[in-house]
Amino acid sequence: MIGLGKRFILVLLDLQGVYLYTPDGIDRKRAHHQAVKQEADDVPTKRRGNLGELAFEQFCREYLPVEMWEWKNEQPLRKCNPESYAAYDFEVFGYEVDVKTSRDVSAFRPSHLLDQDPDDDIIVMVWHRDNEDGLILLGWERVETLESKVTTQESYSGTEPEKLDHLSSRPMNELMDLGPNTAHMNQKPENPFSPGDRVVKAADSDASVAVVVEVLPPETEVGIYGQSMDGEAVRVAFPSTLDEGPGDWRDIDAALLSSYCDDQDLKLYTYKHTNLDFAENPFVPGDRVVNANHDDPDEAVVVSRTDSSSEKAVTVVYATQLEDDQIPPAALSTHAEKHQLKQYSYNVDVLEGA
Repeated sequence: MIGLGKRFILVLLDLQGVYLYTPDGIDRKRAHHQAVKQEADDVPTKRRGNLGELAFEQFCREYLPVEMWEWKNEQPLRKCNPESYAAYDFEVFGYEVDVKTSRDVSAFRPSHLLDQDPDDDIIVMVWHRDNEDGLILLGWERVETLESKVTTQESYSGTEPEKLDHLSSRPMNELMDLGPNTAHMNQKPENPFSPGDRVVKAADSDASVAVVVEVLPPETEVGIYGQSMDGEAVRVAFPSTLDEGPGDWRDIDAALLSSYCDDQDLKLYTYKHTNLDFAENPFVPGDRVVNANHDDPDEAVVVSRTDSSSEKAVTVVYATQLEDDQIPPAALSTHAEKHQLKQYSYNVDVLEGA
């Protein structure tokens, strides 16, 4: 399930069980990129479908026992890979659940839903706003109930008011009643990290800076050196490894780093989230920075770093001094010395990424 370190909102709108989900930037990027890599015939529709699944996943995470539901598209969406064909999106309490997402509420009419998915057990209905920045979980219904509704409508001899055409659905909170009477299990992640964060191993004075590539759901069982990890897991890559890839990983959106690393088969390392800290000195050779204290700062390139208990600083050369922008980051310091480029040292407190 996507979302470790993510910032999402799942708000109870009223007592009838209608919920609002607000996707963050990572969710929106991944939902779109997977639709592109899926080579979907209609990318916007596929993207919205992915967002609808994310909305329902967050509902499940917040309100249903985590061991009693499964999202079929979790790993493919996290890595932006094409999803394997599955007849349904989720399995909840043993029921096959399909999520339908639309801006047009008429798409949720019983007959229309049955035409699309007559073989699932349950259909969840998700309405999205025009700019896709908010999705509302309207409700759910058993397919057998939809079949009964359609049959009743077909045999009805009176005139059904067009403006009151019935949308058969049950409140979202009633989905909990399908399962056993278990203790409430809120499985929102405690992990503070998000893709793109620069981190170091905790309590290690000589730790190398790493880049968070993906965060795993709290319930995911991860083994390290043959031992099961007790806690939420974070997967990171080291800049030296990322530099070996075919593209400039710094230009890749943080949401797509896991997709990039998966495509290029770059080595990742897994840590328990409590064993990591945010890097006090996040900059590494090859990073482009500017001095935040300057009114019109010139872009500089980090060539080396100092990361001691007494000093957090980097040495840079200004980008205009580098005629060749293809110099490997590991060779920048040697290149600057060899060509006698003017170098400047700055405390990291006055720098920000360019």
